[in-house]
Amino acid sequence: MKIGIGHRLFIAVLLAILTVAGAGVLLLRHKVLGSFGDYAVGIELDRLDGLSNAVARQYRDHGGWTFVPGGDARRGWITQELARLQTSRVVAPVMPVAPAPPAPPAMPVAPVPPAPPAPPLPPLPPPAPTGVTQDLHTRITLLDATGRYLAGRQPGTLPLARRPIEVDGQTVGYLGVARSHRPSDAMAYAFLSELQHSLWLIGAVAVVLSALAAILLARHFRHPIDQLARGAATLAAGDYGVRLPKARSDELGALARHFNVLAERLDGAETARRQWVADTSHELRTPLAVLRAQLEAIQDGVRQATPEAIDAMGRQVRSLTRLIDELYALARADVGALECRREVLDLWALAASEAGAFAGRFQAAGIALDIAAAPTASRVLADPDRMRQVLANLFENSLRYTTAGGAVRLAAHADAGRLHLLLDDSAPGVPDEALSRLAERFYRVDASRSREHGGAGLGLALCRRLLEAQGAALAFAHSPLGGLRVTVSLPLDGKETA
Repeated sequence: MKIGIGHRLFIAVLLAILTVAGAGVLLLRHKVLGSFGDYAVGIELDRLDGLSNAVARQYRDHGGWTFVPGGDARRGWITQELARLQTSRVVAPVMPVAPAPPAPPAMPVAPVPPAPPAPPLPPLPPPAPTGVTQDLHTRITLLDATGRYLAGRQPGTLPLARRPIEVDGQTVGYLGVARSHRPSDAMAYAFLSELQHSLWLIGAVAVVLSALAAILLARHFRHPIDQLARGAATLAAGDYGVRLPKARSDELGALARHFNVLAERLDGAETARRQWVADTSHELRTPLAVLRAQLEAIQDGVRQATPEAIDAMGRQVRSLTRLIDELYALARADVGALECRREVLDLWALAASEAGAFAGRFQAAGIALDIAAAPTASRVLADPDRMRQVLANLFENSLRYTTAGGAVRLAAHADAGRLHLLLDDSAPGVPDEALSRLAERFYRVDASRSREHGGAGLGLALCRRLLEAQGAALAFAHSPLGGLRVTVSLPLDGKETA
């Protein structure tokens, strides 16, 4: 069953409020049940003021505790004293009336008949306990100053609340009262019973407040979450142009901004994929179309299978093979499956050797090749085969796009623990806006560096991926010679930099 976010918020807030309310009730119950007994005992001790004074007077009159009976009689002595004190409060002593003075002689009068006798007075009601609970007398203990038992209840496991008995400013004993389980608990449960009637109202208010809070929170969060859900569904359907509003400053706003970044990257990736498929299809179709035309011309008898025709078809096959190899290498680099066998390598020696291999082709194209002096350090950790492939692509790019009569210069220098290999060529140059895109797949600079020179636009992209796989970097800049400067940077071998 699907539960909406509004219902989840309602349940969460309701449970939170009810948990807090329940915890408060339990804490209140614990405090009430734990403190009512002590409070009741304190009140009972205050109500034993008369008993304390009476015991103090007897202690002063007898000069000690000799008036307290011994044996089993001392257990009921406290009860007897309380009854005596209560009786003395109810029945007040009758004071004798003084005889009236003799009256002066008077004139004789007629005798008055005696009044009838008054009816007898009703018996006095039994004394009611004043300020003393019904079973208090059974919980009172009399102790001397050292805490020794004298009379009343035998001390047990229940703790005693004590009231000192003082005579002439000195404590001569204590009246102790044991806590009662029933009277104080009865008061506590009565209080809790009264409180329980209010708990239903508290629970109803908690439900209403939680519902209101859940509605407000759900309204606050549901709209951006719904937008995110719809945006994700749109992305899943392949529409990468969707964007979310990012006006919020909280976590949902940050999530919307991340969503927009993701959508932009997916849109860019989809655009690049489509461009990749279109460019790849176009690059593969060109040599295949040339081969097909030449073969059909031979089949139709328009052309003869001369060595020149076969050599032309071989060039197209080699171009096609090179393109397929570059595509395969780039695909393996994209999935992290490009194999690189790194070892200690003198990169300058390798670059100079590769430049020497191109010297004849540069001379045939009318381009001067200049190799500078060797750097002070040139040993790096790299894959010789991959570096040879990178250098071959770079020299091929300079050979293909440098105007006849120009120059190509190879140099290197080491600093900050890295070796920088520089390859400069002369005009034509590269526009500023094209420098950052030279390593993109199938990208060609318009006009001077176009497809008519025979490139598929994959060489520099492959160089960058091959170098990145070895921890190296590839950068492009304007050359002092008027063309393009290509910089290959690799960390020097640790032993050489030490």
